[in-house]
Amino acid sequence: MDSLKALAAQFGIADLFGRGFLSVLLTFLTAWVFTWRFIPGVRAFALEVGWADQPNARRLNKEPLPNAGGLAIFAGFLLGVVVAWALRPIVIEQVNIQVLAILLGGAVLVLVGFIDDQYGLSPAFRLGVQALAALLLIVNGLRIDLNAIPFLPTLPAALNDPLSFLVTLLWIVGLTNAVNLMDGVDGVVGGVGFVVSMVLLATAAQFADRAAAVVLLAGLAGAALGYLRHNFNPSRIIMGDAGAYLFGYTLAAVSLLGTLKVSAGASLLVPLLVLALPLFDTTQVVIGRLARGIRNPLGHPDKTHIHHRVLARTASARRTAVILWGVALACGVLGMLAQGVRFPVILATVLVILVCLWFVTYRRVRAHGEEVAGVPSSPGSG
Repeated sequence: MDSLKALAAQFGIADLFGRGFLSVLLTFLTAWVFTWRFIPGVRAFALEVGWADQPNARRLNKEPLPNAGGLAIFAGFLLGVVVAWALRPIVIEQVNIQVLAILLGGAVLVLVGFIDDQYGLSPAFRLGVQALAALLLIVNGLRIDLNAIPFLPTLPAALNDPLSFLVTLLWIVGLTNAVNLMDGVDGVVGGVGFVVSMVLLATAAQFADRAAAVVLLAGLAGAALGYLRHNFNPSRIIMGDAGAYLFGYTLAAVSLLGTLKVSAGASLLVPLLVLALPLFDTTQVVIGRLARGIRNPLGHPDKTHIHHRVLARTASARRTAVILWGVALACGVLGMLAQGVRFPVILATVLVILVCLWFVTYRRVRAHGEEVAGVPSSPGSG
């Protein structure tokens, strides 16, 4: 028993049978199972009321595809966090407020994203709401302190405070949009969101003051996995802007939650490396559109994204998704190495991620084969 506890301690688990580890595990499983089982009902209702994306030149679907998956993801994520909170309430008042701020900001963006999915909102309005959601985090103490980042010169408070505010605002709004812009091929954002959440979870678990971040990431990872079960090509539902905003905003916020002051620079380096794929994709798309004379690069969709380029080469949505998952996982490993995470933890994280992704994609492919063959599926298995 002592050897088992010692092994668990190597992975940041202080008490293998304690309430803390149990709450994280149950958060993940609750979010996963609930999202998995909830989506078929959401899908049926969405088709009935017309919450669906119509086929066009940029989309892969040939018939109306329900776009309310983001609602199910948020419901699973929130339920998982509530379960964790019931098992192990967060006792640090400041962290408690910050977690509530993240949940509130995420809820607002899910609502705005969902309305945009159904009725369309102007880019300026969406950007304004994203900025307000970012401000909600900043006023509650979640921000990037430039003076805490190594290798940068120490700035006077009069300069550091406004610059830190601006960088934090750009980080949150930029990452929210970066993840949303990646959502163009079945399974890409769901898989990348799961990979990034798991990598950040494993990294945060190595620090005693990041328990709140671990819980939020466990809920997000579980919801992503439950959604991916229905979104791997051919997709039965998509997350829409609602789900993509939730992933981008939550990951940006959690990267600022519960960080050690002495390691603030390194803790930001990890999400920067782990999220290199969506950040690089958005950067090259925006630069390309500006170079072509497009004044509003976020309001003019095209097929210059990385997932479009990979899809053009592979001619397979499944292979495209798997390739981009692999890129995200490689970036995640680099991020963990940069943080100094021990090799056994990195190896275990990679194995867990691969097994989980294999399981849900296998189940989706098998279910699709049964659909084609006309075999009746059990409730919630689609």
